[in-house]
Amino acid sequence: MSTPLQQRIEQFLYRNAELCDAQDWDAYLDMFSEDSEYHVPQWESEHIYTTDPKRGMSLIYYSNRTGLEDRVFRIRTGKAASTIPMPRTQHNIANVRIRELEGGDLEVRANWHTLFYRLNSAGQFFGHVTYRLRPHGDSWKIARKHVLLLNDCIDSVLDFYHL
Repeated sequence: MSTPLQQRIEQFLYRNAELCDAQDWDAYLDMFSEDSEYHVPQWESEHIYTTDPKRGMSLIYYSNRTGLEDRVFRIRTGKAASTIPMPRTQHNIANVRIRELEGGDLEVRANWHTLFYRLNSAGQFFGHVTYRLRPHGDSWKIARKHVLLLNDCIDSVLDFYHL
């Protein structure tokens, strides 16, 4: 008996969050396609955010997986002072919705909440995320991750591992 698509997608997202929380960067990066886009837009006003990362400001924008790989390299080599020490994180995912796209890709929307602790200080980020998942074997690769950060008054470091 095959597992329903909803459950398989949820397990895929939970695994991605688990790898990020465990700081298993190689396995985490492997979930992204080589051409994957990672975008966290900046809010232009109270209810309007930038939609084109090449024309508007973004909190984070990587046009392909190389940007994430570079960030992981900087974390591993200690070249990112803002990540010393690395925070402990707990990612929570809810309200997963799936839409099938032409060509076999999936658009997956979810709500997320990340709790973190670093240097005797705790914090949280939360928002909405939209993934474009591309079939890969019996699973998927993340072809796009678009994160809408709802609490963008940032009083701490914000990095990909918070989202």
